[in-house]
Amino acid sequence: MSENTQSSGGKGLAAGKIGVLGAVVVGVSCIAPAYTLTSGLGPTISEVGTHVPGILLLGFLPMLLIAFGYRELNNRVPDSGTSFTWATKAFNPWIGWMGGWGLIAATIIVLSNLAAVAVDFFYLLLSQIFDNPDIADLTNNLWINIPTTLVLITVAAWIAFRGVESTKNLQYWLVGFQLIVLTGFAVAALVQGRNGTSFDPTDVELSWFNPFDMDSFSVIAAGVSLSIFMFWGWDATLTMNEETKDPKRTAGRASTIVVLIIMAVYALCAVGVIAWAGTGDQGLGAGNPDNQESIFAALADPVLGKWGILMSLAILSSSFASLQSTMISPSRTMLAMGYYKALPASFAKIDPRFRTPSVATMASAVAAGAFYTITRLISENALWDTITALGLMICFYYGITAVACVWYFRHEMFDSLRNAVFMFLFPLIGGVVLLVMFFYTAVDSLDPDYGSGSSIGGVGMVFILGMGVLALGVVCMLWVRAKQPAFFRGETLAHSHSGNEGAQPRDATTVGTVPGDRPDPPDRPVDELTITSIKN
Repeated sequence: MSENTQSSGGKGLAAGKIGVLGAVVVGVSCIAPAYTLTSGLGPTISEVGTHVPGILLLGFLPMLLIAFGYRELNNRVPDSGTSFTWATKAFNPWIGWMGGWGLIAATIIVLSNLAAVAVDFFYLLLSQIFDNPDIADLTNNLWINIPTTLVLITVAAWIAFRGVESTKNLQYWLVGFQLIVLTGFAVAALVQGRNGTSFDPTDVELSWFNPFDMDSFSVIAAGVSLSIFMFWGWDATLTMNEETKDPKRTAGRASTIVVLIIMAVYALCAVGVIAWAGTGDQGLGAGNPDNQESIFAALADPVLGKWGILMSLAILSSSFASLQSTMISPSRTMLAMGYYKALPASFAKIDPRFRTPSVATMASAVAAGAFYTITRLISENALWDTITALGLMICFYYGITAVACVWYFRHEMFDSLRNAVFMFLFPLIGGVVLLVMFFYTAVDSLDPDYGSGSSIGGVGMVFILGMGVLALGVVCMLWVRAKQPAFFRGETLAHSHSGNEGAQPRDATTVGTVPGDRPDPPDRPVDELTITSIKN
C-alpha cells in the first residue's frame, strides 16, 4: 500500500496537501481572533474586570495541555474522525459516537453564528463606505439578513468543497490581514493609553495577569468558560491530518503553535483595550453593556480614527474566513463516521475531482443554514443562548478526548518521563478541568439569569439548549444503532485493548477494519476507493 493511501485511511481524501504553515493558518482562521475578540472580550471584561489577561491564561492552560494529548493521539492514530475515532478506540462506540456528536453540534452552531456576524459587519462596512448609517440597519431586517446569511454559508461551503488547498490559499490573505489589523489596534490603544489621550487611560499592572487575585470562584469559573470558547477551534487542524504532508506530526505541531499564537494575540488586545477604555460601564468603557455585543465596533473609530474601517473589514474577513475553514471540521468528522458506518454510508462519499467529503460538506452547510434560520425566526435571544451553550459542548467533547488519551495509552504511559508527562499528566489535568467546567456550567445554567434571561418552566434557556442538543445526539445515536448495529458491535472501528495497537496503519485489523476486508492496492483511483468503502 502506498504511503498516501495509508495516511488517508482509505477514505479517499487528498493526502500531502497541507504543511505545518498551512495547517497553522487554517487553525488560526477557525478560531477567528478578530471575530472572537469583538464578541467575547467585552463579556469577559464585564465578568472579571482588569484580570482578563490572567483569565485568558487560565483558560489557555487546559487548552494547551489538551493540545498535547491530541498530539499524542494523532501521532498514533492519524484519523479525520479525531474525537470520535479516538474515544471509540479508547473507551467504546457509544462514548466515541457522543464525542463526535459534541464536535459536530458545536461547529454547526458556531457556523451559523459566524455567518450572522459576517452579515452584520458586511452591512456595517457598506454603510461606512457609502457614509450611510441606514445601510447598517439592513441587518435587522430578517428578510434581508437571513437570505444574505444563507448566501455566505453557501459560498463558504463551495470553497471548502473545492479542497483544503483552496481553503489554505484563501486563508493566507484573510488571516494575515486580520492579525495585522488587530496588532495595529492594540499597539495604538496602548500608546494612546500611555500618553493619556484615550477614553479612560489605565496603567498596565502585573496583577492583571494573576487570576487568583480574585475573590470569587464563580467569577473565575465564568471567566474561564468564556475564555475556553475564545480558544476553541484549534483542533480543526487535526481533522485535516489525513490531508497533511506528515499525518503523524504536521497536525499535532500545528495545533500547539496555533494555541500559542492565539494566546499572544488575545493577551495583547485585551491589555490594549483595558489600557485605552478602562473597565467602566459608561460611554466607551469596556464594561459598558452597550459595547458588549461588539467591543471593536465601539472602539475601532475612536482608537484608529479614519483607519477604523479596517477593523470592520478585518472582522468581516475573520468571520468569513472562519466560516469557510470551520466547515472542514464537521465534514471530516461526518466523513469518518460514515466511513466506519456510525452514520449512513452516504456521508463517506468523496468527490472524485476535489477529493473532499461531498455529502458531509453539503450536510454541514444545510444544517448550519437551517439552524440559523429557525433560531433567528424564533428569537434573537435563542440564537445568542445557543452560543452561550456552546461552552457546554466544547468542554464535553474536549474533556472526553483528553481523558481518552490517558486511557488509550494506559499500558505505556509510565514507560518514560516523556510518556508520563504528555500521555498522562497533561491530558489528565486538561481533561479533568474541562469536565469539571462542564458540570459546573451545567448547574449554573439552570438559573434563567445565565445567558439572555430566557427560561422555560423556571429552567434557564442555556441549560435547555445545551442539554437538549446533547439529548438529541443520544436519540440520533440510538436511531443509528437500530439501523446500523455493526459499528456499535465494534466490527467497523475496534476498541483497542492496548495503546500499542494504534501504531499500525489503517490496513491492519487492529485499527478497526471490517473483518475480512482486504487492503486497497496503491494504484486504484479515488472514485473506486470511495465506491468500495461505501459498499463494504
